[in-house]
Amino acid sequence: MSAASPRPAVRRLAALAWRRLWLGLAVFAVAAAALLWWREALLDPDRVAIEAERVRRLGLATLGQPLPGTPDLANLPGRLAGQGFSLGAPVLIRIFKREFELELWLRRGDRFHLFAVYPVCRWSGQLGPKLREGDAQAPEGFYTVDARALNPASRWHRAFNLGFPNAFDRAHGRTGSFVMVHGGCASVGCFAMTDPVVDEIWRLVTAALKRGQKRFSVHVFPFRMSEEALARRSHHPAAAFWRDLKRGHDALEETGLPPVIGVCAGRYRVTPASAPTDGSHEIANSCINLTSQKG
Repeated sequence: MSAASPRPAVRRLAALAWRRLWLGLAVFAVAAAALLWWREALLDPDRVAIEAERVRRLGLATLGQPLPGTPDLANLPGRLAGQGFSLGAPVLIRIFKREFELELWLRRGDRFHLFAVYPVCRWSGQLGPKLREGDAQAPEGFYTVDARALNPASRWHRAFNLGFPNAFDRAHGRTGSFVMVHGGCASVGCFAMTDPVVDEIWRLVTAALKRGQKRFSVHVFPFRMSEEALARRSHHPAAAFWRDLKRGHDALEETGLPPVIGVCAGRYRVTPASAPTDGSHEIANSCINLTSQKG
């Protein structure tokens, strides 16, 4: 009896030791994950701010509240008339991921002017280009959209396809499909605008296409392309790519005309437009005749 009596106590001690070991490993794993998260946060403060903004916007959308900065969607005719625009004028769109903003430009006279800035409810991934199918990354670059890319009965209310991958993306072996601007507030590589906002965007782009604009441009940037913003992120792997995007950004700012975008030797080539245009030119995969403006 005396020889067998210690066994239950030994088993209890062994079980307690195993529990403590597993608890210690779990605490270590959590601490390591937290340490890695904070390390990434220190190296990439954009990541933390972007995630916080996603949570805030999703909360507002879930409650059915309009996002801050949403224009008066009930008064599109009045807003157009007040700025001297007409429904059906040629359109150009720019998206800034870090700021969660979509700009819509309209042509008035011979030049394009900013008409409205809409809050983006959600986009997925981080700053930087989309590289492959399934990476849940929203793209960056220059894209064109024609009537074939419109989907009035999307599962996300209304949608239009950006046309990823374009000639530049294909030159770099990038893969992906069905990258959209759409309604709702969920995204796996797309830009979700909420249903009311996408309705207004839809009305403007479809009117432009029906009036004769063959395609409109969508320029997607990581952030507002100031020299200061680029300098703060000069360590980023995409820094050189962003420098090329900035040329397209600045060309529109300086001329009020959609630049002609070409792809040559695996890089975007930007030629500022020298004459009035509706911005219908395609992105050409060619190293010659980059200044020709198609259709």
